[in-house]
Amino acid sequence: MTIFTKIAKGEIPSYKVAENEEFYAFLDINPLAKGHTLVIPKKVEDDYIFHLDEKTYEGLWAFARKVATAIKAAVPCQRVGVAVLGMEVPHTHIHLIPLQTEGDMDFKKKRPEFTPEQQAETAAAILKEYEKL
Repeated sequence: MTIFTKIAKGEIPSYKVAENEEFYAFLDINPLAKGHTLVIPKKVEDDYIFHLDEKTYEGLWAFARKVATAIKAAVPCQRVGVAVLGMEVPHTHIHLIPLQTEGDMDFKKKRPEFTPEQQAETAAAILKEYEKL
């Protein structure tokens, strides 16, 4: 069982921003920007997005789109960037990152730090926007 599966099951705490029966979205613990969110399938632990069956693949992207809309409404940004790397955790995941410039997508840059209170506040704001959709 991957760490992301444990997060989705509630065995490891996370800052949840959205959830439905098949997918889960939560704030990255090492974010590139305020509101940096990871979107995962709950039941499939394959580490390569293109291995997903068509229904899961399409559902993941539809869920990610809705989450990105909520992020954009909750976190001031020019747009929400998307990255699928999947190298650090062997569980398919989509990064949704609020952007002001393209440079904000640089995974090698120094990362901002947020307190648990700030993370909880951001997650709550995104979840509130998600629930409106």
